[in-house]
Amino acid sequence: MTSRWPPAWWDGALAGEILQRSGEHLLLVGSAIGLALAISLPLGLWISRRPRWAGPVLAAASTVQTVPSLAIFGLLLTVPLLGGIGTTPAIVALTLYALLPLLRGLVTGLAQVPPGLKEAGRALGLSGRQVLLRVELPLALPTLMAGLRVATVIGVGVATIAAAIGAGGLGVFIFRGIATVNNGLILAGALPAAAIALLADGGLGLLERRLARRPTGGTGAVVRRRALRLAWGLAGLALGAVLALKLLPPAGAGTVRIGSKSFTEQLILGELLAQQIEACTPLNVKRDFGLGGTGLIHAAVRSGRIDGYVEYTGTAWTTLLDQSPPPPDTPDPARGVFEQTRRLYAERFGLTVFPSLGFENSFAILVRRSEARRLGIATISEAAPHTPGWRAGFGYEFLNRPDGFAGMARRYGLRFAQPPEAMDLGLTYRALAEGRVDLIAGDTTNGLIPALDLQQLRDDRHYFPPYDAVPVFNAATLRRRPELVPVIEALAGRIPAATMQRLNAQVDLDGLDVAEVVRRWRLQEAGAAGAEGDS
Repeated sequence: MTSRWPPAWWDGALAGEILQRSGEHLLLVGSAIGLALAISLPLGLWISRRPRWAGPVLAAASTVQTVPSLAIFGLLLTVPLLGGIGTTPAIVALTLYALLPLLRGLVTGLAQVPPGLKEAGRALGLSGRQVLLRVELPLALPTLMAGLRVATVIGVGVATIAAAIGAGGLGVFIFRGIATVNNGLILAGALPAAAIALLADGGLGLLERRLARRPTGGTGAVVRRRALRLAWGLAGLALGAVLALKLLPPAGAGTVRIGSKSFTEQLILGELLAQQIEACTPLNVKRDFGLGGTGLIHAAVRSGRIDGYVEYTGTAWTTLLDQSPPPPDTPDPARGVFEQTRRLYAERFGLTVFPSLGFENSFAILVRRSEARRLGIATISEAAPHTPGWRAGFGYEFLNRPDGFAGMARRYGLRFAQPPEAMDLGLTYRALAEGRVDLIAGDTTNGLIPALDLQQLRDDRHYFPPYDAVPVFNAATLRRRPELVPVIEALAGRIPAATMQRLNAQVDLDGLDVAEVVRRWRLQEAGAAGAEGDS
């Protein structure tokens, strides 16, 4: 049997996006390495002249290396001076990771310069500065280059995580592939990143070997001095790039930035907003998809880092507004939660909440259908007595949000033999189907539920609030771009829950590209609207 090429996940636009993300990746790594050089060169020279400071400074740089990279990115999000999500905290994190190999390479290289050579230089009448520039640094340069190679390769790898905080780069494909369980997209991010790392290491290795040669005459010293000037020049360029990223507007005057969280449905809805705006206005759309969890993307739209995305009313109500779910006997709770959310979003956050797209995506407490039939259970209450012998697996956000696991466990008396396993939301479905876990919290509109023969347990104690899918936009953006209002309002009520589940399945099961799935749906909708008009 011959394999299909290109595979279903490949789209013509993907090649262009790979080039774009590769450029973003190179900018992140290059800026960070240049900044690390600008810090480590003077700092390394300073501590090489003060040996008692070498230990504490290198120990501090080593401590940074022991902190998980994702934790560093997360911690830097909370630093107000760095401006929240985006490239600035990512470059700072990558710079911190590059400091240790560069500092250690420079300090070690300077320490290995024979004292007799330095004395000889002084005997020839060279000043201390001239001895440093003409003797010590040229001899220490090969060791510094080795540290530079290590720092660059580490930077290329760690930069993939920058996509989790909206900094772009090739990690976008990796996170998107994990969210949609698409190995092709994972490889679309991993392979170019590996190629960049190999090419960078090879190129720096060639330069290192050239610098290590001992040519006759003064050629070697000239090459080394030029290399040092190049290092300082790279550091200056990197500093300029970082200042440009910080000071220049993040997008053009005619550009709207649409974001999404990092699971399949959110990628589809973000693409839907983007294509709707592109089709109905002359505006360009910059897609900042896969921006992590609720808190991160909410901060992005409040700060103007993105202009809009799709949220769920129950999530906004409980997680962001810190409100209690409506009582079970509340008449029309969906409308009440929507109206209150829209009012409070405008008052507290300066955000506009649009009417629902037409469907609700609540948490679906899922078990294997065969297990539900064997035990004769259909509700969460009926499943509760069996949980001491079960294993649970939940997404990271569900484990920590106020309307998540802790509250549900109290409401229903759920007691598992061991703490629930935390994993990416997109992986929980297959973990349940394969028997790795026995209960998960998925999404009611996920196409994997029928495909993997999973059973949703009814929320018989009404724990979860309504979760209608609603576009959320920065009010300042709508004042600048009032033409967006009717364009987004035109999507109200257009997507039933069954349609959303089908679109999710086309991505998760059929392996279709998100943009292609949205494009097909819009063509079908246009055809249906035309048929209604003719009739």
